[in-house]
Amino acid sequence: MKTESLIRAFLNYAQVEKGLSANTIAAYARDLGKFADFAEKRRLSLQSVTRDQLVDFLESLYRRKLDSRTVARALVSLRNLFRFALTEEVLSTDPTLNLDSPKYRRSLPSFLRLEEVDRLLAQPDQTTPQGLRDRALIELLYSTGLRVSELTHLRVSDLDMRAGCLRCVGKGDKERLVPVGRQALAAVQRYLDEARPGLLRSRRPDPQPEACLFINRNGGSISRVGVWRILSRYGRRAGIRTQLSPHKLRHSFATHLLERGADLRSVQMMLGHADISTTQIYTHVLEERLKQVYKAHHPRA
Repeated sequence: MKTESLIRAFLNYAQVEKGLSANTIAAYARDLGKFADFAEKRRLSLQSVTRDQLVDFLESLYRRKLDSRTVARALVSLRNLFRFALTEEVLSTDPTLNLDSPKYRRSLPSFLRLEEVDRLLAQPDQTTPQGLRDRALIELLYSTGLRVSELTHLRVSDLDMRAGCLRCVGKGDKERLVPVGRQALAAVQRYLDEARPGLLRSRRPDPQPEACLFINRNGGSISRVGVWRILSRYGRRAGIRTQLSPHKLRHSFATHLLERGADLRSVQMMLGHADISTTQIYTHVLEERLKQVYKAHHPRA
């Protein structure tokens, strides 16, 4: 089987049988596309690829100025491809078995201070339908720590106002329940009552737009890019110097919970992390904060 054909078969398997997200599939496609170009230029067949040639491929990524995190992800994509090839009996051995992942230092997540969150929430003009929607959107993101893709796929029926929680579908189509704070619930309820009906009346043809919780000025479902633009605009107005993104609100949600005594396992469940090691990055944030407090206030620091 040619390399390109195997990659197509693997991507189809990852999407249809594994149920991986569109973002994960796209990342696999980018990484494996680079490998396919590498193999074609060197006239390598899939059956003849060796560990040393894979090392050459990874080194070629470094020469293109890609960072260690990107190279490590490319190796993960290759491992999954070759495991699939073994399962399909295209190969009898896996050349990635003895390959070490590139070492990289995980950067600490950037988050907002409480006063920055307050300034951000004060920016939307709540005398307009768009402002009511934006305030509800920001409140919900900060209250739940949802990923932007999870937010844009929320339906009205996913919220349980009485129970104070919502249902969302995260990575790998895994469903979870996330509690929602009172202020976020109140902002969403006001948006539903006072703003969303008017936005729906101006809608363009859109399959069942009523099902989408957050909609744009044309009445269609709001996009991920739309959420980024909303946050970026209000972030500048609030005087937040760094680029504001949905993920920064997610980091702020997790950090502020842990600062107030939440346990790591609960935060893991709310964020939808499959492995607690992913959530543990936030403990480093707290350690850095403690060091700063110590240096600022201890008389002999």
